[in-house]
Amino acid sequence: KNGLRILACSVLSVSAGIFLMSIVFRVSGIYYNNTPSLPVGFYKIIDEPVGRGVYVSFCPPQDEVFEMAMMRNTISTGNCPGGYGMLLKRVFAQAGDRVSIGRAGIVVNGELMPNSAQISADGNGHEMPPYRLDEKMLNDSEYLLMSDVNPNSFDARYFGLIAHAQIRHVVEPLFTWGD
Repeated sequence: KNGLRILACSVLSVSAGIFLMSIVFRVSGIYYNNTPSLPVGFYKIIDEPVGRGVYVSFCPPQDEVFEMAMMRNTISTGNCPGGYGMLLKRVFAQAGDRVSIGRAGIVVNGELMPNSAQISADGNGHEMPPYRLDEKMLNDSEYLLMSDVNPNSFDARYFGLIAHAQIRHVVEPLFTWGD
């Protein structure tokens, strides 16, 4: 009986500690990324403009592709409109860049991006939505967000361009591990 009481107190203490730590992280502007789209670890909100090469957090727009991704648990639920979770990706193209998206991958200013070929099915065998964008010059409100780390990432290969209004923060890696 005493052992059970100690176990219950330990579980309660650890749970309370995790809860408090999550509040401190949120107030401090720190995100934890546990998805393979970017290196796993902690990312901090920084006061920088959105530009090529930076990491950003964004709320997905409410549309069929993100609804499908949420139903398949490809993206998490969260506080974004539609109940979507915030996503972290890297900016690979911005205003003035020429972009095309197709089965072979994403081309930015004539250069094929690494790990950008579309896959036909996800790890669970679900068909991935084909997305195609003929060469287009991006305007001031459009960004191409993707992962160059994971060839299986759910990114611009499947949902296309993201509007500036969807982007919430520029973030930088604070502490990460793995690739």
